[in-house]
Amino acid sequence: MSNQVKEILFTGPDGRLVGKYKKGQSLNPPVALLLHPHPLYGGTMSNPIVTELYNIFDALGFSTFRFNFRGVGKSEGKFDNGLGELADAAAALDWVQRQNPNTNQCWVSGFSFGAVICMQLLMRRPEITRFVSVSPQPNLYDFNFLAPCPASGLIVHGKKDEMAPLEDVQRLAQKLQAQKNITVQYEEISGANHFYDNEIPKLRKVIENYIEIELNSRFR
Repeated sequence: MSNQVKEILFTGPDGRLVGKYKKGQSLNPPVALLLHPHPLYGGTMSNPIVTELYNIFDALGFSTFRFNFRGVGKSEGKFDNGLGELADAAAALDWVQRQNPNTNQCWVSGFSFGAVICMQLLMRRPEITRFVSVSPQPNLYDFNFLAPCPASGLIVHGKKDEMAPLEDVQRLAQKLQAQKNITVQYEEISGANHFYDNEIPKLRKVIENYIEIELNSRFR
């Protein structure tokens, strides 16, 4: 039964939070935490991109965890403009690490607003080894906190993203790529809007390839 998807209730900073968890099948699987889009604009852990991320990491053997931020679905509390949501993400990471105490890899991935929280969590948690940031919005959020960015990772963006101008995301990627001691890969998906309508297979391929290469490189 350990490979079943389970609905999880765990204690967050502002009340009980609800998530979905599936344990990896290896002895000490890597862990992945997935963060959803903006709660005030319909973002939940059931978002199609977040679900796709969850399925990608699961298929590659990770212990995989996604959850609803405070005030979303059955999660208690109310929206807190990112500060509380970052604290929720930290609590979720604590929870998944307790289930996998011997893991040596910790990945965090987020989409849109979740991508911002993902990158903020990097700065708080030195045990995070890699990130996958899908459609961050540097036009809306200040990413200057990444000074320096503490972990390598992947940024993916749609060339037809109508909510985050391509040039802004390119500048963010270039700034991170110039930093020493980390490697940030940047990929653009041709034809993709912010929600990757009709382009999710392309998104999946890019992310799968990145994760597989990174997993293999750690065991060479």
